[in-house]
This record gives sequence, C-alpha cells and structure tokens, in this order.
Amino acid sequence: MTDTCLFCRIVAGEIPSTKVREDDLVLAIRDIAPQAPTHVLLMPRRHVASLADLTEDDAVLLGRIFAVAADVAREEGIEADGYRIVANHGRAAGQSVDHLHFHLLGGRGLAWPPG
Repeated sequence: MTDTCLFCRIVAGEIPSTKVREDDLVLAIRDIAPQAPTHVLLMPRRHVASLADLTEDDAVLLGRIFAVAADVAREEGIEADGYRIVANHGRAAGQSVDHLHFHLLGGRGLAWPPG
C-alpha cells in the first residue's frame, strides 16, 4: 500500500465507502459520482497501480474480480439487460486514481463508442 493512494486508504477502512461486496482479494464499492444507475468500482485489495502492472501471476486476482462483477450484476438486477465493465489505463484514457479498478456500469442504455 502507498500512503497517498486513495483506494488503498478505502481498502484499509481509513476513508468511508459504500461496500457492495468484499473478500480476501477484492473490494467492490459504489462510485461516489455514478455515471449510470448501477456504478460499482471493483478493485484488488493489494495495491496494483494500473493494468500495465499486471502479470501472469495475477490471473487468479483478475478471475475473482470478474466473478465478483458477475455476481454484483445479478444482485443489482442488471444482468438480463446487460452491463459494461471498463478499466482505464493512463490519464489520457481517464484513469484518475493510480490503483487498478474496474467500473461496472448498467441500469441504462450505454452508447458505443464510449468516449
């Protein structure tokens, strides 16, 4: 963990969040500025700065993140109509926190292309 990482501080419980799901590898929380009726952030508990820092050793972690996303989508009632999972890498792509996270978005029509 880095002392200044916002998401590490949320994982540690130093900053309050609305938890949707958590286990030993993953924390899922409601986004504080939702872009859709369902907007949940899924992040590893361990600090990983970005997609570029992932290795083959992170296969179990990524599998868990996507399994949790599917469970949350079912629980939120957005599975049948569809949902989107988004990860941004770098400032130009919209990554605003240097801690790997995925956005689970649903509950309304989502345009394509997204940007």
